[in-house]
Amino acid sequence: MAKEFRVSRSTTISAPPERILPLITTLRQWQKWSPWEGLDPNLERTYAGPDSGTGATYAWRGNSKAGQGRMEVVEVGADRVGIDLVFAAPMKAHNRVDFELTPADAAGTRVDWVMTGPQNLVMRLMSKVHSMDKMIGPDLEKGLRQLKQAAESA
Repeated sequence: MAKEFRVSRSTTISAPPERILPLITTLRQWQKWSPWEGLDPNLERTYAGPDSGTGATYAWRGNSKAGQGRMEVVEVGADRVGIDLVFAAPMKAHNRVDFELTPADAAGTRVDWVMTGPQNLVMRLMSKVHSMDKMIGPDLEKGLRQLKQAAESA
């Protein structure tokens, strides 16, 4: 059983990176496209640090579906955003999220959303039944569809 997991999904967005990046690096913008929005209509959100870019943080606390956690933008480049992601509930986990933006076709951008992290014993046992790819992959796909819609309609 792997002690680390990696889940990745990608899409091509008909927009330049400079239109996509602010939707990722400005954590308040995640409400427009995050696949986890709507899991708890009473979700408590707290933002700290700069509005956008390195050091921006977002913490949430919600029902059992939304859970509780915190993320911080730790790396921003013209073609990459790195985020430190910590879940406190429903299960404790410390993961890394990367968005990679690569030029594609005429005016498009390929966006790869990658989540990596350690798998504790419980997660490794669960992965025998439901792999992290099957658990997280559909969320990343939904998020990329919504990011595409948000960026292309901006």
